[in-house]
Amino acid sequence: DQGPLAKEKLPIIQQLVQEQLEEGHIKPSTSPWNTPIFAIPKKSGKWRLLHDLHAVNAVMLSMGALQPGLPSPIMIPESWNLLIIDLKDCFFTIPSHPHDTSNFAFFVPSVNKAEPYKRYEWVFCLPQGMKNSPTMCQIYVAWALEPVRKQFPEYIIYHYMDDILVARKQLDCVTVLKTMTVLLEKRGLKIAPDKVQSSAPWKYLGWQIDQSVVKPQKLTIITEIKTVHNVQKLVGDI
Repeated sequence: DQGPLAKEKLPIIQQLVQEQLEEGHIKPSTSPWNTPIFAIPKKSGKWRLLHDLHAVNAVMLSMGALQPGLPSPIMIPESWNLLIIDLKDCFFTIPSHPHDTSNFAFFVPSVNKAEPYKRYEWVFCLPQGMKNSPTMCQIYVAWALEPVRKQFPEYIIYHYMDDILVARKQLDCVTVLKTMTVLLEKRGLKIAPDKVQSSAPWKYLGWQIDQSVVKPQKLTIITEIKTVHNVQKLVGDI
């Protein structure tokens, strides 16, 4: 059940929930499920809504991992050109099955219990924190990439979660990017324009790639831990 929230955090959570409601990611619910939500600060100074789904995960069968590891860019032929893209808000563009959405409900409390709690459930997204969301994301993105692979059968295309690498000796990045944008949007996915990489050095899944050299990206470890975000960053770096 939802525990008490600090008075200063409640308006933040209410605002975050309202944003998700306006985006169409959640809807009012009458589900009997209720798992806790929290708000944590992001590095940008904004706040992020977190949903604790431990109770849901405990009664859910695991789908397992579809990729036992990361694709290695070392296998790309030397001097080939690359195009690297990220999918924008990937989890929020993949719809949940209508029969499952009631399992991902939560309450938003009121100050001093002044009014009944408001209850919502996630609808048009894969719930972040649900143990099968990464696997379902990979299945969906792989399906969305099928027409791209058919359009460019001679290209090397690596896909891991929402990170996609396209490689070819002679690569027209502008044409390929336009084609991929159209084909992916037909299946509900959007490319993050600010994260497109079309020239060296490229960065992909912890690697820095040049025309002839592939090496790990420089690792920076934060030793001064003050916030939850610092902990998440440290775990991610490790």
